[in-house]
Amino acid sequence: MHARFYHPEEITLGKIIELSAENKHHATRVLRLKNGNPITIFNGLGGEFSAHIEVISKSSATVLIDAYHNTNRESPLSIELAQAICINEKMDWIIQKSIELGITRIQPVLTARSIVHLSDERSSKRLQHWKKIIISACEQCGRNYLPQILPLIPLAEWLSQKKTHHRANDVHLMLSTKATNDLKSMSKPPGDANIALVIGPEGGFTAEEETAILYSGFIPLRLGKRILRTESAALATIAAMQALWGDY
Repeated sequence: MHARFYHPEEITLGKIIELSAENKHHATRVLRLKNGNPITIFNGLGGEFSAHIEVISKSSATVLIDAYHNTNRESPLSIELAQAICINEKMDWIIQKSIELGITRIQPVLTARSIVHLSDERSSKRLQHWKKIIISACEQCGRNYLPQILPLIPLAEWLSQKKTHHRANDVHLMLSTKATNDLKSMSKPPGDANIALVIGPEGGFTAEEETAILYSGFIPLRLGKRILRTESAALATIAAMQALWGDY
């Protein structure tokens, strides 16, 4: 696979576009690309474009768009991950790896035992940081649609949204050490189902939160007999769903 670059603007065959400063730095300093080298460009709206470096210098990098390819590497599963916010390194890891595993949408949520508490300004900065992680992950793994990540909200607000917009085919899941159900015992969701997965923070959900999640129609699940850390739980569950129902 050629080096891939996200370009958040219209891309037209036969046109020359200029790479962003960040992409130019990556192309020149990291990948050491030269004039004429082939690359791939995508804008997150589906499909990708073959292109090649037209001119690259210290001040700019331009590429010529050669061909369009309707390439789709999306999972057949539509999975929304509601992840309780955790310390920066863990949250970054969860976002990056869940994108690679095929997640469709990420909703960071604030819970009673969340260690991290962000002001509005810091929350906005973290959101922009997470969006860059998503772009980088899509560049790396070959996805041509950018998954959505939403602003941080309280768990209760997200649960209210799920109850309001729940459809008959939707599947809502919660990991719980008290659960007796496992993924193998569940039927494959219908093709148009939206799967919502909620994962607690480092210290787990409180009893009140777990009751509220169950009251909102979530199915409690257990992955094996071991207790997973928050940075493992979502990734293990998504991978298992892809193996049982998706494209693994």
